[in-house]
Parts: sequence; C-alpha cells; structure tokens
Amino acid sequence: MTTTEQRAEQRRRDIVDAAFKVFSQRGYHAAGIADIAAELQIGHGTFYRYFENKRDILVHVVNEAAARLMSVMVEDDPKRTSSLADYRAQTEHICARLFTLFAEDRALTRLLFVEALGADPEMTLMIQQIYRGMAAGTEQYLRNGVEKGFLRQGMDTEITAQALNGMMIACGMSLLSAEDPATERDRWIRAGMQIMFDGIVA
Repeated sequence: MTTTEQRAEQRRRDIVDAAFKVFSQRGYHAAGIADIAAELQIGHGTFYRYFENKRDILVHVVNEAAARLMSVMVEDDPKRTSSLADYRAQTEHICARLFTLFAEDRALTRLLFVEALGADPEMTLMIQQIYRGMAAGTEQYLRNGVEKGFLRQGMDTEITAQALNGMMIACGMSLLSAEDPATERDRWIRAGMQIMFDGIVA
C-alpha cells in the first residue's frame, strides 16, 4: 500500500470514528454531515470524497460496531469445553467480556440497539442479520454441549441461542441508563448465570 493509500485509509477511519461518536451522542436522525465534518474540522467536500451520504457512512459505522461485538462473542473456541463445569466457566467468562463492553462503551450499545434500528427499514434488516449472526455463534456453544452430553438432549439450539442473545441485548439496553454500569453489569452476570445453569424454580 502506497503512502497516499495509507493516508486515504486513515482519513476514512477517522471519519468512521467521528461518525460513530456523533451518531451515538446526537442520534442518527438529528445528526448531519456538518456535525461529522465539524468533529474532524474538515470540509464537506472531504467527507464526500470517501462516503456518498449519511446513510452510506452509517453502514460502515454499524459494520465496525458489529465486528467489535462479534470479536468478543467468538473469542473462545466453542468446542473447547467437555464438561458442564467447563462450559459454565466459559460462559461466565464470555458474559463478563461482553457485558463489560456494554458497560464501558455505551455508545456502541446505543448505536446497535437503538439508533441503527430506527434509521430505516433496510438498516433494521441489517441489524436483524447481525442479531442472527450473534445467535449462530451462541448456538455453536450449545451444540457442542449437546453433542458431548453435558447439555440436555433434544434442545432446540437455534431458538435457545436466540433467547440467550435476547437476554444479552436486554443487558445492553439496561446499561444504557444505569447510574452505576459496573454494578448493573455484575447483577446481569449473576442473574444470567443462575437462569442458564440453576433455573428459577425453588
């Protein structure tokens, strides 16, 4: 890659980062190209050399945010565990990483779970695809447990994965308004682990 190409790539990255900040703070509909340009102190013309319009950069911002989220969820090997104890420890570790991301980067949570969903119907479909990707990753862990015999045989792993991910999304939404995100995160981890492994029946 030439020096010119490297500079262009860095400028593109800077614009995406600025748009992420502006969309999460002001909201997608309230924000404009002028706000993104002002964040970087660049002219409108510079912005349009890299992106067609506000909708175009939203796609890039959402893809970047989704990649960060998925990197946390798939960091571990789904087939690594061979016992319920191992799987419980693995699940708690994943939840701790994911919920810490939600607690420490509420801008990412707001973008993926609030702003992008309300942008337009096509973006809603894109977010739903991201959710399905998250569920597919979760399902790999469940299938491993079923295949190795430490999770219930006959489990509908597809729907169960979606249900577990729904709990993860609910945690992210809760942390958006939490006065003490770290404490709220820990409560979600404890409750989530109890639901998954101990149930709610006395």
